[in-house]
Amino acid sequence: MWNDFKEFAFKGNVIDLAVAIVIGAAFTKIVTTLVEAVVMPLLSKVMPTGSYLTWAPSGVKLGVMLGAVIDFFIVAFVLFVVVTLIRRRR
Repeated sequence: MWNDFKEFAFKGNVIDLAVAIVIGAAFTKIVTTLVEAVVMPLLSKVMPTGSYLTWAPSGVKLGVMLGAVIDFFIVAFVLFVVVTLIRRRR
């Protein structure tokens, strides 16, 4: 049983997946910082309250949600581009 586990855990695909998860987490942090430090302050200039963090009509924090949605779309777009480039190389 131990040998089966070692064979599974140390296959190239599993290690590649672990590396991809770590790199993905680091990339997500970079994108989140980009959104919070660059994109959202620019959007805050046109927000009704002057800050996306305080934009909360009826108590719903829409500004925070907007930041998370922008963050998601940037990460999703970059992953789309990377996967598309990988598929073209094959």
